[in-house]
Amino acid sequence: MKITKTKIEGLVIIEPKVFGDERGYFFESYQIERYKESEIYSDFIQDNEAFSGYGVIRGLHYQLAPFSQAKLVRVIKGKVIDVALDIRKGSPTFGQWEAVELSEENKRQLFVPKGFAHGYSVLSDETIFSYKCDNIYHPASERGINLNDVSLNIDWKIPTENQIISTKDKVAPDLRDAEINFVYGK
Repeated sequence: MKITKTKIEGLVIIEPKVFGDERGYFFESYQIERYKESEIYSDFIQDNEAFSGYGVIRGLHYQLAPFSQAKLVRVIKGKVIDVALDIRKGSPTFGQWEAVELSEENKRQLFVPKGFAHGYSVLSDETIFSYKCDNIYHPASERGINLNDVSLNIDWKIPTENQIISTKDKVAPDLRDAEINFVYGK
């Protein structure tokens, strides 16, 4: 597998080795020893899957510590722009984000460490999005950041009139007003 570090420490793009022939393809979407060797490791305890159509934007979500989650995300069907936002206080990249195209064609994965808000926009007619988490969902700790916060200037690649956003995500606070308890380096 190929590992590409991003400009934000801890956030990495993973491209698995895909074996294809006339029958189709095969790849290991997760193999603990290979990920440990690449220093990408979390004790994943939960797998999630979401189905969405074109124009859906989910995010930017996170859970407060001690219920924060590291995630290993990928697309099974379709195509998304996946965004991870550094919200670790004291980080040299606090408030910076990285956008990565994940699709059924490129088979890329993104490892999102704890201390990041995460979201994605659906660029295909239908998308099946899958991710591993290293902590359970804890509703009381769930928080969000406004995905259209002008200070972040994220290009979700979806025209405003086509964006489908939940009420919860529409009323999420901007980064400057968000409740955050992550500290860089801890």
